[in-house]
Amino acid sequence: MNKIIDKKQLSKDVFQMKIEAPLIASERQAGQFIILQIDEDLGERIPLTIADADEAAGTITIIYQVVGKTTHELSQLEPGKYLPVFAGPLGKPTHIENFGRVVCVGGGIGTAPLHPITQALKNAGNHITTILGARTSELLILTEEMAKLSDSMIICTDNGSAGRKALVTEPLKEICSQDPKPDLVIAIGPPVMMKFCSLTTKPFGVKTLVSLNTIMVDGTGMCGGCRVNVGNEVKFVCVDGPEFDGHLVDFDNMMMRLNSYKEFELHNHNCHLENQMSSLEKKL
Repeated sequence: MNKIIDKKQLSKDVFQMKIEAPLIASERQAGQFIILQIDEDLGERIPLTIADADEAAGTITIIYQVVGKTTHELSQLEPGKYLPVFAGPLGKPTHIENFGRVVCVGGGIGTAPLHPITQALKNAGNHITTILGARTSELLILTEEMAKLSDSMIICTDNGSAGRKALVTEPLKEICSQDPKPDLVIAIGPPVMMKFCSLTTKPFGVKTLVSLNTIMVDGTGMCGGCRVNVGNEVKFVCVDGPEFDGHLVDFDNMMMRLNSYKEFELHNHNCHLENQMSSLEKKL
């Protein structure tokens, strides 16, 4: 049983929780995730990235968006309540070293898993440029935390309510055009965003890592729901990843599978980001 220590709302439908989990806090590395279950007998198991950890306090931080039954129920729990199933750390840790100049690109809720990776890269001595994007200023998260880890930071919003009125690919292309160009780009966000970040960096030959945690289901490699095509191989995100070479990921196949039940999940929701990315695709 793991106790909820703290909870706060970061933006519309996005919540942050601190959970008492001393063993996970002491062992976790950047890029790893946990599996939680609200009802020990009947509940759905869901994977969530470890956004931060405090080894001294014995807590880890998770950030999640309410998108279904389990995340809705999780958002209703208050500090003092317990989670009966809480397992981790899982997944391969991010490979951290001093690469040199690193660009960290976060889209919406993707900034949550990007945070611990940026933190580890900064601690390894890298020069960090951060690009954060969202539809509106209200949907930006962790801006202060990411600013503290960054040598420079660019904020983009679709409607111009904060920072530049642009998609994250616009400043990313500008940075890749500079001399010297980045040594590494890490992009985490909606699959369509990661696809176009990878397409943006590919002509410049800049190594690009993406995190495909959005497609995970069971989180243990048993269900096969998170299989993706990477190059000429089939990989399982939860055990082989969640991070892969963005230039090798078959994003179209991944998004096709993610959209299989979109009609039931979104009820005719019109995604502004996907509309803009489709327009960008036609220009490339």
